[in-house]
Amino acid sequence: MAEALGLDFGTTNTVLALADGGLDTHSLSFTSPAGVNDSMRTALSFMKDPQLGTRALKVEAGHAAIRSFIDNPGDCRFLQSIKTFAASALFQGTIVQGRRFQFEDLMEVFLGKLQSYAGDGWPTDSKRVVAGRPVHFAGAQPNATLAIERYNEALTRQGFASIHYVYEPVAAAFFFARHLKADATVLVADFGGGTTDYSLIRFETSGGKLSATPIGHSGVGIAGDQFDARIVDHMVAPEIGKGSKFKSFDKVLDVPSNYYTNFSRWNQLSVFKTSREFADLQSLVRQSLEPEKLELFVDLIEHDEGYPLYQAVSATKVALSAADEAEFSFAPLGAAGRKTVRRVDFEQWIAGDLAQIEAALDEVLTSTNTPASAIDRVFLTGGTSFVPAVRRLFTDRFDASRIETGNELVSIAHGLALIGERDDIEQWTA
Repeated sequence: MAEALGLDFGTTNTVLALADGGLDTHSLSFTSPAGVNDSMRTALSFMKDPQLGTRALKVEAGHAAIRSFIDNPGDCRFLQSIKTFAASALFQGTIVQGRRFQFEDLMEVFLGKLQSYAGDGWPTDSKRVVAGRPVHFAGAQPNATLAIERYNEALTRQGFASIHYVYEPVAAAFFFARHLKADATVLVADFGGGTTDYSLIRFETSGGKLSATPIGHSGVGIAGDQFDARIVDHMVAPEIGKGSKFKSFDKVLDVPSNYYTNFSRWNQLSVFKTSREFADLQSLVRQSLEPEKLELFVDLIEHDEGYPLYQAVSATKVALSAADEAEFSFAPLGAAGRKTVRRVDFEQWIAGDLAQIEAALDEVLTSTNTPASAIDRVFLTGGTSFVPAVRRLFTDRFDASRIETGNELVSIAHGLALIGERDDIEQWTA
């Protein structure tokens, strides 16, 4: 039986893996009301269930949570991408069906559901968990110490006596490096939902044993979710009042832009719905010079359109990775919800984000005095690596023969599981 469980608790997806001995690994399989899956959306749904008692809630996670949300509009509280709140001191919890949940409560509930979905496949005698963590957590002024404290609390409640943390790109590097045929200096770029992380590592094999020397790390709290936000900001926000005005006594003022910042972060809409800011937005409708737009804004929030919006945005972004134009279709906007998006425009919208992603790449190379020519292999992982503008950041610097992709969803979890089996685990931990 494997000793360690590798946990890639991701912004969008979560994967757990076990090492089978040697260099083989397997993902845990989850059987939920939505079917069988090897990865789970990092999402939760909560429903009141009289059969369970007045205080009890029926909870689902991952794909089953999404199905519960779609099947029970208005009655289901749906939370997604909870990892984005891990390092935020401002996030002190959220009210779910009359009960307050802190971050560690949400993480505990999520992992508990995954354990129940895994059934007999869950390693009951495993007391060591190796969890991935980004180099820099997402969010404004992220507090990494706070995030790890919250992780520790949730994982301890799950019964893990030995908890280790490894930078996510380091785990991905280990997963890729196990198949290296020669010693190599490796750069891993991990594009998650909320963060972009880089690790530069020297891998060497001696006596059949793989060793690694960390050279440097860098990262930035920008990745795929930020690209999604740019699409929302340009394609949806103007239709629901961004740039409009309201009248306050004798003054005409701009509708506060922070409402649209919240809206463009689709994964935070379920929290925004219960905030004072949303109540303030509702009160502005009758003062607005374009009330129909703010009414539509309020309707989208009240009807929990965050996940359908994510689906529409994601489909558009994926299509733009393969074509110069794509259709954005979001029915809740009515006629205004169907537009053509050009890749050239999308790349202009994300230009500032790309600059920060590239600056983090420059940082790890410059701080370690490593020229591009000294890097033997470049591993790109995460769905955002398919965005052409992102990929160009690497093809412009490194010969294409040195760049590899693949196993985007599982490389981190499986690398964590392999690291967890090693006697020198402390060498790899953050």
